[in-house]
Amino acid sequence: MTRTSMLPETMTVIEVREPGGPEMLTPGTRPLPEPAEDEVLIAVAAAGINRPDVLQRQGLYPPPKGASDLLGLEVSGPVVEVGENVTRFKPGDFVCALVNGGGYAEYAVAPEATTLLAPYGLSPVDSAALPETIFTVWHNVFERGALKEGDWLLVHGGASGIGTTAIQLGTAFGAKVIVTVGDDAKAKACEDLGAVKAINYREEDFLEVVKEVTNKHGADVILDMVGGDYVEKNIRAAALEGHIVQIAFLKGSKVEVDLMRLMMRRLTLTGSTLRAQTDAAKAKMATVIEEKVWPLIEEGKYKPVIDSVYHLTEAADAHRRIDDPAHVGKIVLTTL
Repeated sequence: MTRTSMLPETMTVIEVREPGGPEMLTPGTRPLPEPAEDEVLIAVAAAGINRPDVLQRQGLYPPPKGASDLLGLEVSGPVVEVGENVTRFKPGDFVCALVNGGGYAEYAVAPEATTLLAPYGLSPVDSAALPETIFTVWHNVFERGALKEGDWLLVHGGASGIGTTAIQLGTAFGAKVIVTVGDDAKAKACEDLGAVKAINYREEDFLEVVKEVTNKHGADVILDMVGGDYVEKNIRAAALEGHIVQIAFLKGSKVEVDLMRLMMRRLTLTGSTLRAQTDAAKAKMATVIEEKVWPLIEEGKYKPVIDSVYHLTEAADAHRRIDDPAHVGKIVLTTL
C-alpha cells in the first residue's frame, strides 16, 4: 500500500537482546510496520504485559510463524491506517486489539477480526489491559469450561490479571467464585472484587477449603495456571461432571495422576493456548466478547485491575514487577 499520511518512518520498540531476565529488554528503533489487507495499524497508546511475554523473554515461548518477534499481545490506541479489505474501522477510531506480537512498540498492526472499539469511557491503560485476559478467560472458563449461572468456579492465581478478570466475569454471570492466592493482602483484594472465598494456599489446603465452602459439592469449573501437584488435587476438588481447564504450568506440565477419579466423576480435563489459535477462531471469540462482555464494562460491572503503569522505555522495570509475586492485576506500558 502507498503511505499518504504524515506518519514517521521509524518507531521506538522494545527488543530482547538475548533470552534472559528483564535486563535483556532494551529500546531499539525499527521501521513502521505496514498493515496487510485485513489489518489495521494502531498508534499504540498502551500495551498490556502478560505471562506469555515473560516466557518469550526467557526463550521458552517462540512467536508463531509470521508473527513479530517483539513482545506484546494486546494494545490500545487510535487506528492510523487500514488495509484495503478493512471495512469496520477507519483512521481515528480508538480501539483495543489482540495481536500476535509487536505490542511493545509505538505502532503495531492488528488483524481487523481481533480488533474492537474500546469500551466507552475507558482509559487507554484500562483498554490495553482487556484483550489478552478477556479472550483467555472467556474461551477457557465460559466456552471450554461451560460455566453456568449458579456454578462454583475455582481460580488458581486469583490476584493475577487472569484471576481478577475471572472473578469479575464469573460473578457478573452468576457464578460463585473461589480463588487461591499467596498472601492475606491478595485474599482481601480478591474478595473485594467479588470472590466468595480467597484461600491463602500457604496457610490452608485448598482442597479441604473448597469441599467445606461448597458443602462437599466441589468446583464445577477449575481454571488452573499452576499445574504440578495441583493437577491431582484439582481432580479431587472438582464437582461431579466438572470441567478442569489448564492454561499454564508454573509448577510443571509433567505429572502423574490417577485417572480413575476422573472416570468415576465424569470429569472433563482440557486446556488451551490462545496465541496459537487461528484468526478465524479468535474472530468468533471477539464477536461473542463484544456482545456479552463489553456491555458489562460499560455498565461498570467489570473493570480491569491495574497494578502499575510504566513508560514503554521502562519495559525492563515493568517485567521486574510482573516477576514479583506481590503484584495484583495487570501491568501496563504506555507511550503517553
